[in-house]
Amino acid sequence: MTENNGPHSNEFDAYRTTYAEAVNDSISFSGLNVDFFTRAKAVRLVDILAAQIGDPSNLSILDVGCGVGTYHPLLRGKVGRISGIDPSDECIQEAKKNNPDVNYQTYDGQRLPYDNDTFDATYAICVMHHVPQADWSRFAAEMARVTKPGGLVILFEHNPYNPLTRRAVSTCPFDADAVLLSKRTASGYLQQAGLKDVQGEYILTIPAIKGVLRKIDGALGKLRVGAQYYVFGRARD
Repeated sequence: MTENNGPHSNEFDAYRTTYAEAVNDSISFSGLNVDFFTRAKAVRLVDILAAQIGDPSNLSILDVGCGVGTYHPLLRGKVGRISGIDPSDECIQEAKKNNPDVNYQTYDGQRLPYDNDTFDATYAICVMHHVPQADWSRFAAEMARVTKPGGLVILFEHNPYNPLTRRAVSTCPFDADAVLLSKRTASGYLQQAGLKDVQGEYILTIPAIKGVLRKIDGALGKLRVGAQYYVFGRARD
């Protein structure tokens, strides 16, 4: 579904307070809302961190394209230190107001203003499809650059092979510029950025956050039918 974490251009300034309403309109046919999809991916993000790195409460993470910081209340208390970055100053100001304990910055959409090897994990949730295709390599490479050796770069994206996802994207006003990328394509950009052990799964074949339905959804993760997917790679030592 067309639920994205934080738009990648200043055109989203106008949606800083009406973002959820716009997304909910585009996915109303599903019977679900943006909060469900946000919670579903937040849980999976924490699970990936725990399984691949260790106790998330000891980790520093960077949310690239964080928008108004929608995910951060769900990560608070589960992850050690959260930072967020976005090209939209309006969204960043809203994020600071909503989450005063998170370190936020604006940036130019090109180079992340952090030193090499700064974060244990760097992630972008439904952001890369808003980045111009010519910049996809740079986007992945910058995420890899600021990630510590052994840390993770994680991408969540819409699955272009899912017809309901395509329908939702086509009716969402700020997805007009979206170029959906396949799981294979996203994995390729992580590999090109020098990451190793690149892997991922399709998610939300069955709408589930936890419990038995979540386990069933996980069992279907290799099938190209989920509404979305994630891929991650490990920064080289």
